Amino acid sequence: MDGAATTTATRSRRPVVLYPSPGMGHLVSMIELGKTLGARGLDVTIVVVDPPYNTGATGPFLHGVSAANPSISFHRLPKVDLPPVASKHYEALTFELIRVSNPHLRDFLAAASPVVLIVDFFCSIALGVARELGVPAYFFFTSGAEVLAFFLHLPVLHARTTASFRDMGEELVHMPGIPPFPATHAILPIMERDDVAYDGFLNVCTDLCRSQGIIVNTFYSLEPRAVDTVVAGHCTPPGLPTPPVYCIGPLIKSQEVARGGEECLAWLDTQPKASVVFLCFGSIGRFSAEQIREVATGLEASGQRFLWVVRTPPSDDPEKKFEKPPEPDLDALLPEGFLGRTKDRGLVVKSWAPQRDVLAHASVGGFVTHCGWNSVLEAVMAGVPMLAWPLYAEQRLNRVFLEKELQLAVAVEGYDSDKGVVTAEEVAAKVRWLMDSDGGRVLWERTRTAMRQANDALREGGESEATLAGLVDSWRSA
Repeated sequence: MDGAATTTATRSRRPVVLYPSPGMGHLVSMIELGKTLGARGLDVTIVVVDPPYNTGATGPFLHGVSAANPSISFHRLPKVDLPPVASKHYEALTFELIRVSNPHLRDFLAAASPVVLIVDFFCSIALGVARELGVPAYFFFTSGAEVLAFFLHLPVLHARTTASFRDMGEELVHMPGIPPFPATHAILPIMERDDVAYDGFLNVCTDLCRSQGIIVNTFYSLEPRAVDTVVAGHCTPPGLPTPPVYCIGPLIKSQEVARGGEECLAWLDTQPKASVVFLCFGSIGRFSAEQIREVATGLEASGQRFLWVVRTPPSDDPEKKFEKPPEPDLDALLPEGFLGRTKDRGLVVKSWAPQRDVLAHASVGGFVTHCGWNSVLEAVMAGVPMLAWPLYAEQRLNRVFLEKELQLAVAVEGYDSDKGVVTAEEVAAKVRWLMDSDGGRVLWERTRTAMRQANDALREGGESEATLAGLVDSWRSA
């Protein structure tokens, strides 16, 4: 074997290392990126850190991925002790977890000699290690381009005022490339400027500009205005470069881990086409007992068919906020007689459903969602219109974009009220509107158009496929 061939063979064995944060939504899309890169012949290693909280979802998911994808290797960093973090936001814990894991990451990268490192938003501190070792580093942004525009612009917004977003109330925040949004709908962990979580996000915003590029889980034709504005440099703080942006999505979970989802799918098989509204609120989305009763009453009054994932209400103990909740007691949580009265047109399942497969089922005609970006993309890929009910993280911002810019959802009213409860009357009215009105049918057609655009983007030679192919080729020739 000559020298050139030896160099090529050595390079091909150098892995692409992906470094996701431990949040379930971030893991899902980063692992899908890993599968996509592996399918293009790259060696992929995914670095895993144990989460600072246990929702019970991460372990089974990773086990399922390992069993189904032997070509992807996982490297678990050693467990670390977390110092106290003075913040009520779990994002602050995640930033600290990644910070104290940095020495272990450095040891691993020095030994692995990766061709590139791709980090999650919360793992931006790893860019320093990559620079030290001479490893090109990219971000993988698991939200959409409009949220990316907001983050790139956050240092500009920070310099413009001394007020916290919470202090600004309903004042509209204006910035390039995205619709104005009420300050109350900024990302929850950055609502107070004096919170350490805010500092973490602010630091990441400038780190984004110091990377080799930002890979975004979206597709250009879904968010053209936001992408164009970011690429033109209109969001980036003065004096900082705008890195290349690579829209390679939508990447959604390619398979569900079987854990009892058969009941949902078998029930859907018996329902008329596009007749069922599906209600599901993410891996940690949970409602109070009062809100669960309001949803139940609203669904019954709507007269519509439904499939509803119900979780146990959150604990009042902050220490248990992110622990895996027990199975819900439906008899205690739901109105008396509800299950009997709705058994011919509704199904309530405990804790979990195979969301991607449910949304793709022909019987599903609407989706009540917390607006997590993975869920949004799954709905788009299935062509299912949405009712937006944001709960945490960047979901309120997503709700504004989905309704005002992308026009793929309509919001329920009341999630942001002082009481924080969406009434049964609102649930009934919006579900009926979505499933049985001219406006709902227009939303359906608009979502089906987005579905076709998404599939076109992923086809060979499509906008996202071609972007990813060019990026992979650049890594191979580096």
